[in-house]
Amino acid sequence: MKPVRVASHAAKTPPKKATSISLAMDVYVDAKKFGINISQVCEQRLREEIQARRGPIWNELHADFIATYNKQVEAEGVALQEWRGF
Repeated sequence: MKPVRVASHAAKTPPKKATSISLAMDVYVDAKKFGINISQVCEQRLREEIQARRGPIWNELHADFIATYNKQVEAEGVALQEWRGF
């Protein structure tokens, strides 16, 4: 009997692009001293910065919908409000 392969549902990491950054020597030395993965920290911080910049753009693109929805909630209340437990 052949073994059955089970598909992995783990998230696949996107491909990486090697890049070069310049750091102040004291920052580099301290990061290495504390065992900080510089690439990992830079990537995470860049993701946070990108998300912070996307937020206002998304809000601007959807401002009309948000305003319309808010007016509807003011006029009719929140959907299914009678079943809310809070």
